[in-house]
Amino acid sequence: MAMGASKLRERRQLRLSVLPPPSPPPFTYQEHPFGGLPSTPTGSVGPVVERLAELEKGGVLGHGAGGTVYMARHRRTGAELAVKALRLHGGGGAALREAYVHLGVAAAAPDHTHVVRIHGVFPRPSCGDQFLCLVLEYVPNGSLRDVLRRCGRLPEHAIASVARCVLRGLRHLHRLGIVHGDVKPSNLLVGRHGEVKIADFGASRHVSMRAAGIVGTPAYMSPERMDPEGFGAASPSAAADFSSDVWALGVVLLECHAGRFPLVASGERPDWAALAVAVCFGGEPDVPVAATPEFTSFVRRCLEKEWRKRATVEELLGHPFVSGSPPCCATNEWLANFHDELPIVPRAEMIQPT
Repeated sequence: MAMGASKLRERRQLRLSVLPPPSPPPFTYQEHPFGGLPSTPTGSVGPVVERLAELEKGGVLGHGAGGTVYMARHRRTGAELAVKALRLHGGGGAALREAYVHLGVAAAAPDHTHVVRIHGVFPRPSCGDQFLCLVLEYVPNGSLRDVLRRCGRLPEHAIASVARCVLRGLRHLHRLGIVHGDVKPSNLLVGRHGEVKIADFGASRHVSMRAAGIVGTPAYMSPERMDPEGFGAASPSAAADFSSDVWALGVVLLECHAGRFPLVASGERPDWAALAVAVCFGGEPDVPVAATPEFTSFVRRCLEKEWRKRATVEELLGHPFVSGSPPCCATNEWLANFHDELPIVPRAEMIQPT
């Protein structure tokens, strides 16, 4: 969403009613922190992990605001797993929320194709700090953000595959009453055959639990999350909550096509003020001129500013851009061929939101 000089002047002069999100208060449970759910889900595909001692820790896979993800190997079976160690500080809000949602999803369907599988949740004290360790499915190709950093952008048939996978994962979560709340490239993991799995439930919640403060990544927040009063979402609404995940998916797909974060001008960092102007006060996002009509239509339906008019997950699964594309996850060709088809984009040129 490019902004010219006039937009920049408007941004400086505009008295914004949309304030940066406050930090949410500590997230606590009055009962058992996992809501009475078992530490090890039943029916999960893969090794049953009953103790952390059953795992041999490997190297670091990644770091996040809440903790560190390690590679691990199950000693008895040799299975590769990931361990996400989350520090329980300030009441452990995001860590407890993530464990609670993961276990709730696993209780309903322990092995959904497009949601990262959990194998266990274990507390662990270390050097005076308390950690919560989530033992998770290992997804070998890293995150969609890693793919974009390496490849720059994706061809449309690959974007359609990403869209289908994420929509199926969101449909599963929404049917359980769960809003993901932080759909972005770094939270979408790419499997061995190109299948995409939704990860990281630190900003997730059940629709019956109203959010206190705003959690998630501002760069992918919908207008009604940035300005609930202005966009008619101040009152509790499951439809508005679910629709915010659709907006975030639209931003992700546009980013995949453009090869950069799309809601601000090229080279501009997506700070809160720039995002507020672009998302809440700007026009429709710019779609690359090379995009097909099917992609353009699909993204427009995702990025409708009025959440009541925005497409639902079910509608998007039937959209020609998704329904008319080849079956997803049939081959990893779209990953393997990128090195030859697309230029490598230096990291310094790819300004990415966190």
